[in-house]
Amino acid sequence: MIGTRHGALRLRSLLFGAALVLGACAAPQAAVAPPAPAPSAPNPSALTPKAQIFVVSANPLATDAGMAVLRRGGSAADAAVAVQAMLSLVEPQSSGVGGGAFLTYYDAAARQVRVYDGRETAPAGATPDMFLDDNGRPLPFAQAVLSGRATGVPGAVKMLAMVQAEHGRLPWNTLFGDARRTARDGFIVSPRLARFLGGNYAELGAPDVRAYFARPGGGLLRAGDRLRNPAYAAFLTRLADEGPDALYTGETARRIVARTTQGPLAGTMTLADLAGYRPVVREPVCAPYRVLLVCAPPPPASGVGLLELLGLLERTDIATRGPNDPQAWFLFAEASRLMYADRDRYVGDPAFVDVPVAGLLAPDYLAKRAQLIGTRAGPAPAPGDPAGAPTAAADRTLEPTGTSHFVVGDARGNVVSITTTVESIFGSGRMVDGFFLNNQMTDFSFSPRDAAGRPAANAVAAGKRPRSSMTPLVLLDDGRRFVGALGSAGGNAILAYVGKAAVAAIDWRLPMQEALALPNLIAKGDSFQGEASRFPPTVRDGLAARGVVVRPGQGEDSGLHGIILRDGRLDGGYDPRREGKVAIEPAP
Repeated sequence: MIGTRHGALRLRSLLFGAALVLGACAAPQAAVAPPAPAPSAPNPSALTPKAQIFVVSANPLATDAGMAVLRRGGSAADAAVAVQAMLSLVEPQSSGVGGGAFLTYYDAAARQVRVYDGRETAPAGATPDMFLDDNGRPLPFAQAVLSGRATGVPGAVKMLAMVQAEHGRLPWNTLFGDARRTARDGFIVSPRLARFLGGNYAELGAPDVRAYFARPGGGLLRAGDRLRNPAYAAFLTRLADEGPDALYTGETARRIVARTTQGPLAGTMTLADLAGYRPVVREPVCAPYRVLLVCAPPPPASGVGLLELLGLLERTDIATRGPNDPQAWFLFAEASRLMYADRDRYVGDPAFVDVPVAGLLAPDYLAKRAQLIGTRAGPAPAPGDPAGAPTAAADRTLEPTGTSHFVVGDARGNVVSITTTVESIFGSGRMVDGFFLNNQMTDFSFSPRDAAGRPAANAVAAGKRPRSSMTPLVLLDDGRRFVGALGSAGGNAILAYVGKAAVAAIDWRLPMQEALALPNLIAKGDSFQGEASRFPPTVRDGLAARGVVVRPGQGEDSGLHGIILRDGRLDGGYDPRREGKVAIEPAP
């Protein structure tokens, strides 16, 4: 069995003055039952009887590096720098200093949430047709991802430096010791990293990938081998001493430009692009779900999509069901399809396109969209027409799995929820100073316009940030106190992964570890993919009877990590599909 539902459900009223408040839905059609009473909230009891520190990440070495900083009295911002530095070394297929990130920050003293946008930007020389061939057709993804054009101006390091400057307690140059030592002395290649090295990915043919992971005697490294990275250790030494300028100016910047302007399909990045990168501080998009306030990054991230998904599900009876009920998964699949249709059509960089955030989350719009959930899955739903929606082309973005998510909490109750990425496996496959460069430019729509000439919301433009599926969440109670944090890796499936875990942890009150371990189901357009063999036969059969046939495919490489506060106790979980670690202990 997948799991069990816990506890009785009770209704509580909720009003968040600063939030976007979602109302009750209109009378639903047959399959959309009246909304279930909201489950009782996790009881935060201020925070916990005694302050605690915690790190949840996809790799034990990264979790340990973050905890070492917290034990020294460091803040969540300090620890996040140490975790990212280590992940860049031990999980290079997923994230790194050559990539970007979105960070949702909870300030416990102010009871305030802010979002730090470290998404990569397109170089000044980028053009809308840069991923089209001579005949105007989109390039094959495998060709585009290995090109010099694939790399956007990296943002993670400058963003983390901004957060640490505002919220750190330790000197910047003290945060890299564990990662630098591990790079110098080496680490043992994990089974997951070895699995990617033995896979069938275009990046494995890249010269830098083959050189870095070369095994004496031929082939690529295997699980149990030791991997040293002296070039990365040397870079971290300069990063510690010089701050982010070590990446954005000087010798490393020159090497990034040289590497990305080499063929095939040379890019246009310049030293000015790197030196001119600026992270953006944004207000989160927040909405109530049941008795909690859910806060997520606004566009160009996809927090609005995740909140739309939850808003649709709140207008069903999914909370009265459970993980062994095929109707619950049917409702989740149909709400997911509606959300993805809207997200893909409308979300882009708000500096370049109008994104109808308020319209997508308006109560009447959610009620109207929820009424489209019938008793059986039909053809792919069309995008809706929310208030403020511009005319936009159908999306043609290809977004592969990748990325990493981690959560950090310090002794003062401050929390970092961050999703970080180099995009595809090993990014573009091009390496500088011991780290891989991202391929985030391939997160743009390869086709800038449709046949009618309508522009895609996520078309390439100079200086633009590609749309991201990343949705690092922070959960608050009605007093704006911290209750939980959640996020995932997984490309465009991130929204489905995080949505599943939120329903399981909040509605079904599963322990966080069980919530994250539930099978993944990604319903998008006419596709129903996921971990088909992990659903019980009764669930698979019940879904099939409703027109949802789950096929193996995308869904096995989620990277869910989260923590929730229940009855004064922190309950953390890591995705069993990765090699994560949860560490929670009393504050020093």
